[in-house]
Amino acid sequence: MTLIPDLTAYIKARIAEFDDISPLRQRELRELARHVGEQRDRKQEAHLIFICTHNSRRSHLAQVWAQVGAAYYGIDHLHAYSGGTEATAFNPRAVWALMEAGFEIEKAHNEHNPLYTLTFSSAREPLQCFSKRFDDPVNPQKGFGAVMTCSDADEACPLVPGASARFAIRYVDPKLADNTPAEAETYLERCRQIAREMLFALSSVPRN
Repeated sequence: MTLIPDLTAYIKARIAEFDDISPLRQRELRELARHVGEQRDRKQEAHLIFICTHNSRRSHLAQVWAQVGAAYYGIDHLHAYSGGTEATAFNPRAVWALMEAGFEIEKAHNEHNPLYTLTFSSAREPLQCFSKRFDDPVNPQKGFGAVMTCSDADEACPLVPGASARFAIRYVDPKLADNTPAEAETYLERCRQIAREMLFALSSVPRN
């Protein structure tokens, strides 16, 4: 898979950090990897919806890095989506962090909930990202794996309608640093963490 050069360098740097992931976290990520592998073994597509409360930061970052990780590792049957328990907007700080990672991003004009087009490879269609509920019609309605990326959504949705599997892979909300001196570095670090962990999970998918 040919990726944008800056993005390739970023991915390699995150792969070099796999040992920074705690053993407990590695077990959680391998459970997600096992599910993706089992779907392949059943000759089924693996659909994952990453869910947080507002679909503004963590769920988008996880969706993007899961899809790029699948492309990087040649896992063609995986399709990543995101959604919230409510819709707001893809936060521009999270968008900025992805641009810093190497994505080419274009924004369609929409004052309240912009559509962002993320290009990561000349060989793949760009990702289309905007804020939505997890049950929005653009997302699969049944047979998907629900990946809860925040504690509020995890606790508010003990059962996700239509999900065939459920995983809790929580991240601290970078929103806590908004409008503080730590804002930029907090978003960059959360982007690095989510990239590192999604890449680890996809690298752990059992091979045929």
